[in-house]
Amino acid sequence: MKDLISKEQFLLRQPAYPQTTLTDPYYYRVANRLASIIANEGLLRGWPEQLQVRVALGLTGYLQDILTDAGLWRSFTAECRVLYGSWLPYYAIDDDYIPHELNELDVRFLIWYTLCMNSDDRRLTDPADQEIAAASRRLHAELDNIYEDPDAPMPEDYHISKGLELNNPAEADEVFHFGNWLFMHSYLLTPAYAMTISEMMASPAIRDDKSMESLRKALEESMMEDPTGPLALYLREWLFLIIEGKMPPAPKMKGEGREGEAPEHPYYTRFMSATGGVPIRYFRTYDELNRFFIDALGWGNEENLPQLKSHRDFVLLVNREKGMLAARDVARCINLPDNPYYDESYARNHAIDLLTVRGLCPGDLLRYVLERNGLPDAAFPGSEHRLSVADADFTARCYLQQYYRGD
Repeated sequence: MKDLISKEQFLLRQPAYPQTTLTDPYYYRVANRLASIIANEGLLRGWPEQLQVRVALGLTGYLQDILTDAGLWRSFTAECRVLYGSWLPYYAIDDDYIPHELNELDVRFLIWYTLCMNSDDRRLTDPADQEIAAASRRLHAELDNIYEDPDAPMPEDYHISKGLELNNPAEADEVFHFGNWLFMHSYLLTPAYAMTISEMMASPAIRDDKSMESLRKALEESMMEDPTGPLALYLREWLFLIIEGKMPPAPKMKGEGREGEAPEHPYYTRFMSATGGVPIRYFRTYDELNRFFIDALGWGNEENLPQLKSHRDFVLLVNREKGMLAARDVARCINLPDNPYYDESYARNHAIDLLTVRGLCPGDLLRYVLERNGLPDAAFPGSEHRLSVADADFTARCYLQQYYRGD
């Protein structure tokens, strides 16, 4: 039978690429074995073949990582534990779960993550989807046979980060190579980057550049500036977690260390005066919003932000240093005090959009709302289970990336 995964597809996802290692043929066979099981046993039948192949490749990478304790999966689950008090999002962890070893829930999460991050029409599949659960049971059993096999060779290239020193100039090239592989080709970080790449490719400057030089530069800049992976961490954060086992020191904020505080933004001062010290305000119509701009903020007696006229239910939020942001078409989903426009029936169908549709809800506003448990109705389509605050935060990180974590 013809291999479902080509050697080039497999090798591209190996840390040593373009070099090869003696254990590559073994794990290439593992990847194709997983792909054959998915195809021949009708697992993930509702998903395209190319996504089934990505699942097989992703689970092979996970197995290699676990066998060598390379640090990718360990870093992800450890940071989940710090952020959410659990090794994984979405799933209840029982006593059978052993951190940093092969687990069926790990496999289940990775199947969901790989499929949804690379899909166009099924991006919002419920993590509790039963087709995914059934596939995880079968594929975990196959992986467990390899994991427990004393004759399975240890992957030679997955220890690429072992011994690296982030601050050693002599190892700068090796660290850059490792970071590039993490961002562009690893089983864990790369799937969440798919939407960012799609947005990048839609840019006219890149689309029209036949030499691909614009894309190369954009990718290099993105690698340095954008978060990625299921937790939307920046590359520096991932490197510190994987190589040093801890998050990097917090960057020094602008103005930090100077005497006194930065001056209040003028919009903040006027806004807080008009609302009696409340930093958030809701409006049903554009006319109400525009009247607030004129009366409270002192803007001109004309139509302000006319691009918002075709929308309804608005939210304004102010920050002492940043000033003010405006969001449209989201107020009905927000269940916070003083929001008279919250609509429970509407929120049940649309609150998930705030966590998954890029650009719909500004990151600062979404963080403000989640910190106050203001999206209690958020749920994946068809699911009976509302997302906890922790799972809502994870969902926003995973789907929105820089639109949630960026400034």
